[in-house]
Amino acid sequence: MILAAGLGTRLRPLTDNKPKALVEVGGRTLLEITLTRLRSFGVTELIVNVHHFADMMLAYLRERNNFGMRVEVSCEDVLLDTGGGLKKAGWFFLEDADDEPFLLHNVDVISTIDLRQMTGEHKETGALATLAAHDRKSSRQLLFDERGQLCGRRLGRDSAEEIARPSARLTPLAFSGIHVISPRFLKMMDEDGVFSIIETYLRLASAGEKIQAFRADQYYWRDLGKPENIRQAELDVEQKIVTY
Repeated sequence: MILAAGLGTRLRPLTDNKPKALVEVGGRTLLEITLTRLRSFGVTELIVNVHHFADMMLAYLRERNNFGMRVEVSCEDVLLDTGGGLKKAGWFFLEDADDEPFLLHNVDVISTIDLRQMTGEHKETGALATLAAHDRKSSRQLLFDERGQLCGRRLGRDSAEEIARPSARLTPLAFSGIHVISPRFLKMMDEDGVFSIIETYLRLASAGEKIQAFRADQYYWRDLGKPENIRQAELDVEQKIVTY
């Protein structure tokens, strides 16, 4: 699933007349970059949530024949946040009876994270969800124990901590916006309406479920939520620091 329903307020004025998913980096939209990257790892079926300029998103996909993939669309009349958006689209992942994990990917990040390796580690650990995370500065950080399991989060500049599962040693890491999730997670989402998926992760971590970190420090990663970040990503591509 590609999370693409946000208003893109941080990207203004680039999003004054288009959704953030159609903002371009070096002549390619964020949606195309994400779709192409997922396809390179063998993804052939996906669902995209839309809200802001939804008709424009639908037309874009239709005109490009869904980039040769099966692409379903989950339209949100009201923005549902990450958790609510996934829950609404959950039917897509329950069509098959197998327990194969799926990817959840923000449209406004670009990276070289090895999604195949990340999925492999997810299966090996038996985690309910695996979150790509970096050791970098961020106003919002997740807290993991020595085994890499989620224990809490740190919010805001005052470093207030919310602990779901106590641990003697906690490592703060910044979440990258890329998840690998086991389908059974969908049936554990008790929250309704608008809610963050992190809230669900913390609740389930407190109940003993394994929400695992995938350390992605060695990979290129950039948030594309601001115009200056778009410009920097274009420079990175020109300098061949990253290719897509």
